[in-house]
Amino acid sequence: MRILVVNWQDRENPQAGGAETHLHEIFGRLARGGHEVTLLCGGWPGCPPTALLDGVRVHRVGTRHTFPLLAYSAYRARARTERYDILVEDLNKLPLWTPWWVRGQPGGPRTVGLVHHLFGATAFRELSPPLAAAVWLGERPLRTVYHRTPFEAVSQGTADDLVARGIPRDHVRVIYQGVDTTVYTPDPTCRSPTPHFAYLGRLKRYKGVDLVIRAFSRVRAPGATLDIAGAGDHRPDLERLAHSLDLGARVRFLGRVSEADKVLLLRRAWALTFASPKEGWGITNMEAAACGTPVVASNSPGIRESVQDGRTGFLVPHRNIDAMTAALERLARDPALVATMGRAGREFAETLTWDHAAAATAAHLTQVIGDRLT
Repeated sequence: MRILVVNWQDRENPQAGGAETHLHEIFGRLARGGHEVTLLCGGWPGCPPTALLDGVRVHRVGTRHTFPLLAYSAYRARARTERYDILVEDLNKLPLWTPWWVRGQPGGPRTVGLVHHLFGATAFRELSPPLAAAVWLGERPLRTVYHRTPFEAVSQGTADDLVARGIPRDHVRVIYQGVDTTVYTPDPTCRSPTPHFAYLGRLKRYKGVDLVIRAFSRVRAPGATLDIAGAGDHRPDLERLAHSLDLGARVRFLGRVSEADKVLLLRRAWALTFASPKEGWGITNMEAAACGTPVVASNSPGIRESVQDGRTGFLVPHRNIDAMTAALERLARDPALVATMGRAGREFAETLTWDHAAAATAAHLTQVIGDRLT
């Protein structure tokens, strides 16, 4: 297949996150499997305009702020010399309306939507009212523009969200994300001797890290600590919150961490904490599980599919600080439970691989192309 992927960023972008990890894990495997994969994405100041990453030819246009304005013209320029069988739009932030790009283009590619999660009203928890309104309004015409478009969703929660917005159920294929169980592995010798918890991810308002800090502040187990790894514009507010709760050295802000340090942090923790109101899947939850570490998380769409409640961790009602505290406290006082849940998490992670996700993606795209030709 000749595949064009359209996403706002690639994995080398300083703002890259889980969506970019997913993109390169899946389409890098397809490229190495013999398919021709091109990625059209935004760049950042001073970045090279082209790159070859994981076998994927990357073409960068503009920045994260200007990419949606330049993406269509960049596609048209490439379509004059390149022919694609399939155009995969990674719907991230604002939709780019790619079904309109190929409309009236004889022999043009079929469009497929790839969705991690839709923001909906969640945007108002993170962005200024005008920007949040733009995101919310930008998602409203999905049914009108994408009603004939096949979709891939990374969770059943995201599939349900698409259906609620008017996309036919039989147009949505759920393909769970994978986890690299050769990199993320358990090592009981790394486990902290005292109760230790971790948060890994962007420090954004909508991620609910303040809820994690408030819940942890009530944990009374001796020696309990919390590490917060990640960067984002919400960090100053979170640091002020930790200071106001007089947490002192019990909470550390680590900033961005390397992949090696990330693995060590997950192995060291007694539990990963996650309090977002909505996610596509929760890839960090699975990375923790692969490291044999339980997860304490909000029982939110997407997240609830990456944690098996009572087996690989605990799901608590979103924004229920008392419930999250109780779950953390329970693990902090029962290292045997930590070990038992950790083993169950590893077993769960081993059922979800990137190879399987890539094969399922290739099969779906092949089917979409076949449907167009019949």
